Amino acid sequence: MTAPVMVHAADMSGTRRMTRVIDVLGEMFVDLAAGRTRSPARTVVEHGDQRVLLVSPAVWEQRGVGSVKVTTLTPDNPARGLPLIHGIVALTDLETGRITALLDGAELTAVRTGAVAALATRWCTPDDADDLAVIGAGVQARALIRAVAAVRPIRTVRIHSRTRAGAERLADWIRETVPGPVRATVCDTAKDAVTDAPIICTATSTADATPVVEADWVASGAHVNVIGGTHPDAVELDPALLARAVTLVEDRAAAQDGAGEIRAAVADGSIKAEDLYELGRVVSGEIGVVGRTSVLRTVGMAIEDTAAAVALWEGVPDGHI
Repeated sequence: MTAPVMVHAADMSGTRRMTRVIDVLGEMFVDLAAGRTRSPARTVVEHGDQRVLLVSPAVWEQRGVGSVKVTTLTPDNPARGLPLIHGIVALTDLETGRITALLDGAELTAVRTGAVAALATRWCTPDDADDLAVIGAGVQARALIRAVAAVRPIRTVRIHSRTRAGAERLADWIRETVPGPVRATVCDTAKDAVTDAPIICTATSTADATPVVEADWVASGAHVNVIGGTHPDAVELDPALLARAVTLVEDRAAAQDGAGEIRAAVADGSIKAEDLYELGRVVSGEIGVVGRTSVLRTVGMAIEDTAAAVALWEGVPDGHI
């Protein structure tokens, strides 16, 4: 029996790998929007004091692969000096049923979430957009910066976070890590960070229904990737912006279930479900967005793990990255 390839966090780094994940996610989203694949709901088991075990399966028939991700969230781990999230993704061959790869689940989640935002950025912003605003300074903020920098020539990153120390650490990481001369600036307020920025990413752990970013701070024609919040009613971006923006989602039903901004805007009548455009329709060229104010609101789907896993695993010679 051939042992599965082990794909560690370090094996998921680099612009070339990130670009491949973005490209393969684009193929998957076209299939998802066309009804050629689907993403079942994940199973959530809560236990102890806010501890969670999540199991997320999906099958991508067109690529002949499936995956199962097992993830744990342990809120008191940071106090122990351990990561909040641990996980593993098992990639399977649908024809033989063989497990072909085992991938670090926490890193894969960060990579694919950043890659989804970068995919939308690729299709929603001009090729020369080079100014990025990031709200949040954690692991996912770093993944977003890596991903967006893979599709746009980012030269300026404006950062705002709940703590200035966290924002300063992220700024140092950008200066040391992001290719090319990139100016990283820490901003005292979210408004200072996002004003006039053509690309905005929010990645906070807010549990609040009060927006982190107000609608009138976002410039006309800007693109906003909204990926944070800790529960289905948490809001990072003012839902009022959705009334004047092209609103993109991974899947219409999933967004209405799990995206706070979508739920709030639909509830107050600002938008209707029919106003939500699935990302695959943009990638297929059915909808043009560049030059228009746009928002991608993600909730995360198991099929994204499948696509990212196969992107990282395919073409691996002799079981080595």
